Amino acid sequence: MLELVLLRTFVAVFDEGGFSRAAARLNLTQSAVSGHLRRLEEKVGKPLLNRTTRSLEMTLDGERLLAYARAMLALNRDALADLAQSPFHGRVRVGLSEDFAQVPILRALQAFGADRPGLQVEVQVGIPGALLSKMNEGKIELVLGSQCEGEEMGRLLWREPLVWAWADHTVDLPDPLPLAVLPEPCPYREVALERLAKAGISQRTVMICASNASLRAAAISGFAVAPMIASQLRNGLVRVPKSYGLPELPEAEFRLFAASNGDTSVLEELAEAIMNAVPRRHAGEE
Repeated sequence: MLELVLLRTFVAVFDEGGFSRAAARLNLTQSAVSGHLRRLEEKVGKPLLNRTTRSLEMTLDGERLLAYARAMLALNRDALADLAQSPFHGRVRVGLSEDFAQVPILRALQAFGADRPGLQVEVQVGIPGALLSKMNEGKIELVLGSQCEGEEMGRLLWREPLVWAWADHTVDLPDPLPLAVLPEPCPYREVALERLAKAGISQRTVMICASNASLRAAAISGFAVAPMIASQLRNGLVRVPKSYGLPELPEAEFRLFAASNGDTSVLEELAEAIMNAVPRRHAGEE
């Protein structure tokens, strides 16, 4: 029989991307987390993780077990809630950057609230930096957003290159560089301005955009160059070639942030639901 405590540790190690962060999430020591994983591997008789000094990768058997582990933990939570007959009450406020304001995630949030009649799930869409500030002020419980070269906090969902985007019909870059950015505090804006300054490239902020749609419009029209993630390069947008001399931008890290206060059990369950809603080609990618 597979013990739930071992499965919970196994899932936490995968979600948090390492033993130390999993230990902090579970309020365990790192040696206890290692012990749980060792016992689980002994029970299944197969290695679940490939460990090196610099990385932690799931084996094929580990990936198979992960799906079962999530299902078993979810069934356990559902059974306890049903038998206790204690409805959820209160509200959970979720902050989404525009990159996360997608149908699968919103459906997961809707389903989570529908399963708990006494719980209200509210969503705010905005700039990651502003949403994180609200979370620190106790105004939001969960935030899904991105950061560049920031502190490693929250659960990593995926990484994606940040690029300079421009119209595919434009030939020469103006001087100074016309720049379109999102309002402060935006991680893409901050790193773009910093990299241009270090490279000694003059720029002029010609458009401050309220949304990704207006940012894309600025770049597609050729009105300005814009820092954006590579997956947004479509329908007339291209990456400015390296030959143009613009500095390299770092990767954007998409993460799930949770407040340290509040009902941790509800937040944990909602975090699990969100993780499952993230497309599998991204979830947990290191």
